[in-house]
Amino acid sequence: MVGKVLVVEDNELNLKLFSDLLRVHGFAVEPVRDGREAVSRARVFEPDLVITDIQLPFLSGTDLIRALRADAKLKPVPVMAVTAYAGREDEERVRAAGANAYVTKPISLARFIDEVRALM
Repeated sequence: MVGKVLVVEDNELNLKLFSDLLRVHGFAVEPVRDGREAVSRARVFEPDLVITDIQLPFLSGTDLIRALRADAKLKPVPVMAVTAYAGREDEERVRAAGANAYVTKPISLARFIDEVRALM
């Protein structure tokens, strides 16, 4: 096993794509569909990386990143934001919340895995 990745994505197709791609590359994956559950699941799963969409219902990805950074146990875990937002201001806002990487959709599968490996 290369590492453990928590994937937070409300779109079922994207969640399956990211999870399957990570599993093929040897990662253990914990899929989460709702940002409200992500922090508690992360505390139990103890991921080496969190990948989160920014447009989530109920709790935005930036709010989730802030919550992860506010948790002493999860603060050191790198976070990769995956989003349809492509503007420079969007990236700055997401990075200011604490994201270590920013990948725009539609994703390049090779770039996605390269970013994951770089953060591990």
